Amino acid sequence: MFPAWDSDLFRFINEAHQPWLDGPMEIISGKLTWIPLYGLLIYSLFRRYQSASWKAIIYLLSTVVFADQFSSSLLKPLFKRLRPCHVEEFQSWIHLPAGCGGMYGFCSSHAANAFAIAVGYYLLTKNKFAGLALVLWASLISYSRIYLGAHYPLDVIVGALVGSVGAWGLFIIYERLIKKS
Repeated sequence: MFPAWDSDLFRFINEAHQPWLDGPMEIISGKLTWIPLYGLLIYSLFRRYQSASWKAIIYLLSTVVFADQFSSSLLKPLFKRLRPCHVEEFQSWIHLPAGCGGMYGFCSSHAANAFAIAVGYYLLTKNKFAGLALVLWASLISYSRIYLGAHYPLDVIVGALVGSVGAWGLFIIYERLIKKS
């Protein structure tokens, strides 16, 4: 069902690990690491939208909730694709500096959530520099998931699409609701 290049690319990335990079990749992949960034994004939305900032913040939060639930509650149980760390053939060579996560990995919630924030923030602000910086940030998080052995490349690619398309679709709804109020 999944293409061979996906496993091959996973192995190439995971086996190319460097001991000095393990710690930074764990930090990049950490859920709490980015709280200051989230605070900065919320602060910038307060400054931009002032009294209407709560609408923008609710939109951005809804993109993350959508991306997270779509990936974790729908796609993972539907496809039941084992994470690489649970694949028996990989056990002799896989590098897992952060240990192994849950059973299923398709698609990556980390990637979906990060891209939902990146695309959602860009759509709200139309700030090309911030949008590009956030897409690079989301890409780095996605790469870290492959490096750490938690996901295949296709897991993070589909996660990025789920987050991006979800943010875009919810933005259309957000704009319509804002125009009505």
